[in-house]
Amino acid sequence: MPAMKLTALIVDDEQPARDELVFLLKGFPEVEVVAQGKNGPEAIGIIRELEPQLVFLDVQMPGLDGFGVIKKLLEKKARLPFVIFVTAYDQYAVQAFEVNAMDYLLKPIAKARLEKALAKVKRSVEATASSADKLARLVQTVEERPPVQKTKLLVKSGGRLFLVDSDDVIFASIEDGVITVATKDFEGESNFRTVEELQSVLDSKTFWRVHRSYLVNINRIKEIIPWFKSSYQLKMDDRKQTSVPVSRAQTRKLRELLNL
Repeated sequence: MPAMKLTALIVDDEQPARDELVFLLKGFPEVEVVAQGKNGPEAIGIIRELEPQLVFLDVQMPGLDGFGVIKKLLEKKARLPFVIFVTAYDQYAVQAFEVNAMDYLLKPIAKARLEKALAKVKRSVEATASSADKLARLVQTVEERPPVQKTKLLVKSGGRLFLVDSDDVIFASIEDGVITVATKDFEGESNFRTVEELQSVLDSKTFWRVHRSYLVNINRIKEIIPWFKSSYQLKMDDRKQTSVPVSRAQTRKLRELLNL
């Protein structure tokens, strides 16, 4: 099988530091440097546009530092890449691991230390890919079960009332007492008052209460995304590719289900 490729972004306000890291990474053909950034705002734009798997992120940068980049990405609900912080100072190490950084490299970077950090990233990427395979098998198992009677849901959207097959529901959420149902084509309000009431009329083998405010169709989960503090989000297969949080209790169930 071909070697796994890691797409990487290097962010540092000093050009010599970027050049040094690019040179070191040439010794690791499995890593492809797709872009470079010289400050925090630039890093955020590149990460959102290119979605690199790995970011080498300088801690100390004028304006917006490395930790500020992570904070802004979380605020924007952007997908977080694996992060390796790079700095000339070691006093930030604890803070780096508090934000789930993959590793922390001190300048000047030793090749052996870089190799160790990349090995951590590759193990995590492989584990994520394995989880996706397990999810696919889970969905296949569900699809092979005998069909159940479909439920029709009444959904109000744009002043019109639609009857929606339960299979077409991607997820449902509740906010301020209003339940919103999302399908591939549109979103609308349900006439159910609580998530529990809605869940009671749906197939329990297909719809999973991943969070107190969210009910998802497991056949419409597109991706499992490792998130902040060892949690996960589910990227759904709707038009917006909505990210749905998995609660702490359901994270344990997800780990058991997929052997994460």
